[in-house]
Amino acid sequence: MQSNEERLIELGKNVTTDWLKECLSWCIHQIEKNGQRYKEKFPSACATNGIYRIKDNDDWTNGFWTGMLWLSYQMTGKELFKATAMKNVASFQKRLDDHFVLDHHDIGFLYSLSAVAGFQITGEKACEIEIKQAADVLKSRYHEKGKFIQAWGKYGDPKENRLIIDSLLNLPLLFRASQLTKDQSYHELAKAHYQTLLNTVIREDGTTFHTYFFDPKTQEPTHGATHQGHSDGSIWARGQSWAILGIPLVQSYLESSAFPRNYQQIVKVFLSGLPEDLVPYWDFDFTDKNPSAKDSSSLAIAACGLLEASKTNHFENGKEIAKGMVYQLGQHYFSKGMSDNEGLLIHGVYAFSEGKGVDEPNLWGDYFFMEALVRLLDPDWKKYW
Repeated sequence: MQSNEERLIELGKNVTTDWLKECLSWCIHQIEKNGQRYKEKFPSACATNGIYRIKDNDDWTNGFWTGMLWLSYQMTGKELFKATAMKNVASFQKRLDDHFVLDHHDIGFLYSLSAVAGFQITGEKACEIEIKQAADVLKSRYHEKGKFIQAWGKYGDPKENRLIIDSLLNLPLLFRASQLTKDQSYHELAKAHYQTLLNTVIREDGTTFHTYFFDPKTQEPTHGATHQGHSDGSIWARGQSWAILGIPLVQSYLESSAFPRNYQQIVKVFLSGLPEDLVPYWDFDFTDKNPSAKDSSSLAIAACGLLEASKTNHFENGKEIAKGMVYQLGQHYFSKGMSDNEGLLIHGVYAFSEGKGVDEPNLWGDYFFMEALVRLLDPDWKKYW
């Protein structure tokens, strides 16, 4: 019997340049069509019956929409995408000016895919200014004694004295700010949080907690728990995929730092826990014998992670496995041909326990599927993270 790794490698052999171009072309068509409806506003974090609600810039997920606009612009050169993305960038500046819904650590999700991407592509001074201001907001959430960035809530709230696995994707913003400003403090702070995370939220066996708490008085780490997983001791699928992507992203800024020894195990835990169709349930407590809702977004994130790790050969056959993941999503979880669906990937989960975005498209699933396609089509593509 083939292992899941072997099965994914076999599937990946079906990925051709023409297939990738066809998938990406349809994604860009969908982005353009959706943009005509959203105009200068933003889609909601997850869809309802396949349709995203139109919202103001008020959530942690808005950057994913802007990131898709930048990807579309880079791959087509269409000025429409650039113009809309820059209007989004102006909206993100206003959000900084008003400190509007920014009492959380997801500043990187917001500003890496808007300001960092925009500066990288256009060189616009407005984007450069925004990067530093956003990094300062994230930096202000750092607990010096515990050496971690507080995930949620007002800074210093004793009930929210914790970090979460998702924070790995917010750290690149700090590294970029350090490069731009030549201020090493951003770099050192990100590196310190990263080390704390590796020592806490990642378990000895390569599985992950969603969140890890610290004592409000001593700032010593106390215990791991979940927020969106099935239980404190389970493996939340998206959390495991954040580690698969986040670790090589951070390591790309730490050239002299050794890659975590348990990265191989983190990936293998994810791969071995995949069900028959190789797309994970929202939590690895669930299996084909005890099924629940699938989370396609987790596989898209993991694919991007393996493609990033393959740049430095930190997971054997990583690119070939990622190709298989992308192929499986493109063949069976792609909304192409569904005229009543605005997403790119179907069968995602936002927060199962809250009944939020269950069996629906979500913005990060859409974004990372699109990023994976771009990564495979253009190996020289420069990441926004």
